Amino acid sequence: MKYIHFGLSLFVFLSFFCACSVNRQAGYSKVASKEKLADDSLLTLIQKHTFNYFWEGAEPNSGLARERIHIDGNYPQNDQDVVTTGGGGFGLMAILVGIERKFITREEGVTRLSRIMSFLEKADRFHGAWPHWLEGKTGKVKPFGQKDNGGDLVESAFMAQGLICVKQYFKSGNAAEQQLAEKADALWKEIDWSWYRKGGQNVLYWHWSPEYGWEMNFPVTGYNECLIMYVLAASSLAHGVPAEVYHEGWAKNGAIKSDSEKYGYKVVLAHNGAPGSVGSLFWAHYSYLGLNPKGLKDRYADYWLLNKNHTLINREYAIKNPKGFKGYGENAWGLTASYSVNGYAGHSPQEDLGVISPTAAISSYPYTPEYSMQVMRYLYEKLGDKVWGKYGFYDAYSETDNWYPQRYLAIDQGPQVVMIENGRSGLLWKLFMADPDVQKGLHKLEFKSPELK
Repeated sequence: MKYIHFGLSLFVFLSFFCACSVNRQAGYSKVASKEKLADDSLLTLIQKHTFNYFWEGAEPNSGLARERIHIDGNYPQNDQDVVTTGGGGFGLMAILVGIERKFITREEGVTRLSRIMSFLEKADRFHGAWPHWLEGKTGKVKPFGQKDNGGDLVESAFMAQGLICVKQYFKSGNAAEQQLAEKADALWKEIDWSWYRKGGQNVLYWHWSPEYGWEMNFPVTGYNECLIMYVLAASSLAHGVPAEVYHEGWAKNGAIKSDSEKYGYKVVLAHNGAPGSVGSLFWAHYSYLGLNPKGLKDRYADYWLLNKNHTLINREYAIKNPKGFKGYGENAWGLTASYSVNGYAGHSPQEDLGVISPTAAISSYPYTPEYSMQVMRYLYEKLGDKVWGKYGFYDAYSETDNWYPQRYLAIDQGPQVVMIENGRSGLLWKLFMADPDVQKGLHKLEFKSPELK
């Protein structure tokens, strides 16, 4: 079965936008031709602009990240006020980066995060899990698809990852900060992971709807972007799952392992059960915004090797450039799920449409810092305003098709802020891995890590 996260209902996204380019919107500093910045300065600039997607660009009532922001103003389905659970969770972590980098004050961060917690407390939930999309003004579910109108356990796991980091960041602060930490802790602990076993099966299901029940029928098995969901399910004290759910469901009793290689790099785990394929690069990001892959191992994989090799394979593919697309190479690589010339697509070496998604290489910064910096410099110094705007680099572009849409997606912007910070300071990794419940969950699943006590 073929996964494209944020794309189980891929038809929802097809034909969302035309390939036209529009005039630049004011409100940010345009890129001077061949402008040279020190690495640290460039990283901070990218973080700050991208952070503003979650700060200035947030939906005002909820305080959460909008699903998408189109600078050209041409929105599909009138959803400019729709907020995203997964991207919102990434946004929580981005706000913590904003505080640490002094883009905002600590007090400003607490105020915004407190508003978000109040919204999440009142928003629609289904056995503790939020839906993929919520109406920002009301907190009511906005269906992602006809039958996808209930709980989304994967998106909720991404939110929970952020909530745990918020809790850890503020738990020893002043009274207001401790109250914020308690609310964040309570929210993630209300997710009933055990319900999503669909009657006690040893696997977790992605969706449940009060109207359609289990009709989406999507048991989540590895390997893809969903490892964090199983880790958190094992970590929950009140609504947790036994280790067998991970080993039998996610890892398929060991069938998740792969002996295949690409360009001399071990693939390590079978991507969606296909040993010879390599999935979209966001698989190396979403679960690892908080979960630190450095030294992380279990009976199936060395997760640092897994993610680093995934990144190196992606880069080497662009250098080989078997389809001859314009602009591909050591300065421009990165295939991941994003907007595409004819809709939304899960770009990968198996589905290469000539589209580069900046988040792919940028969010891989911890794995390949020098190579990722090469891409950032090419995008910023060479392509400049074609790909750079108010909230950082636009979601995707194609030099082959001369296609440079001025559009952003929360789920692609968030990992850039967070993973750059993890590569620089390890901030989110330290917060998440220090959580006592996460530690217990990782021990339950027999993980090894230098950060486990």
